[in-house]
Amino acid sequence: MAVKAVKIVGLGASLPKHQVSNKGISEYLDTNDEWITTRTGIKNRFHATEGEYTSYLAFKAGKAALSGMNIENSVEIDTLIVATSTPDRLCPATAPKVAAMLGLGKIRAFDINAVCTGFVYGLELAESFIRSGKSKRLMLIGADVFTTILDKNDRATYPLFGDGAGAVILEQGDEENILSTYTGSDGAYENLITILNGGSESKLSVSRDMFSKSSYFKMEGKEVFLKAISYMKDSVQRVLELSNTNTSEIDYIVPHQANKRIIDTLTQLFDLKETQALMSLEEFGNTSAASIPLTLAVHARNNTIKPGHNIVLTAFGGGITWGAAVIKWPNSVFKTIILTN
Repeated sequence: MAVKAVKIVGLGASLPKHQVSNKGISEYLDTNDEWITTRTGIKNRFHATEGEYTSYLAFKAGKAALSGMNIENSVEIDTLIVATSTPDRLCPATAPKVAAMLGLGKIRAFDINAVCTGFVYGLELAESFIRSGKSKRLMLIGADVFTTILDKNDRATYPLFGDGAGAVILEQGDEENILSTYTGSDGAYENLITILNGGSESKLSVSRDMFSKSSYFKMEGKEVFLKAISYMKDSVQRVLELSNTNTSEIDYIVPHQANKRIIDTLTQLFDLKETQALMSLEEFGNTSAASIPLTLAVHARNNTIKPGHNIVLTAFGGGITWGAAVIKWPNSVFKTIILTN
């Protein structure tokens, strides 16, 4: 059986309605615009408010991607993957709810959680579904509402994150847009990026008192910084080798939007120009699993990304997890829509 080509046919994103500037953050935290900007590169972020659950933002992103599609055939979406670490509920998964909201019917729908690497993990999985013939047209959504798991009094984490969602639609096609993917993990470092309370471990551990006092997102910033650079560099090298792509053939790199210093360092390691690193960090902050598709949507909408461009995606997240992909931007025309509620 011939291996199927994977084609990108839709892209969309969504943001909550409430924008919060660094000045807004400094009104209730001991920080200021200069401190946040110089250390992270972030100026603004969007925070979800009442009713703007992960499912709602995912639904809006999916709707945007569907609305912008140039549909050439009647093949319906048969699979929905939602990458998130902030599901609406611990049980059930959020994806079936989103599928119902989108009117996709009784399709295969499930969540994956690789934290900030979630979209790259989802892309690798989506590629496998389509290449194997298991899926003909698939929607992948990265969506997170990280403000629901942050301590508003924690200066080390609260200014960094925003909420949002990004969706991509893939199908079997006559054009190859996913050139290579790679993912990895190391659970020995689970405590680098974590929320201790809430899972079965916190209910059954002999140290339950410790867990009960740790209900918010925490990360070891310095060690995360070093490991992020190391593993993202390795991931990029692997996908370049897998796709027989030279660094000179890279048009753009889209790293997970965690920190401008990480992005700048990674760009320099591959001898790329600063302008080749596409970012949305300044306006949206770190949107976790949504950051890569949201960044793609921004730069596709403003026509920075053009047909035939070779784009490297790479991410690092809790687990710890990491991964990368090389994609070739499609020749097919679709409209990229970003919805702000």
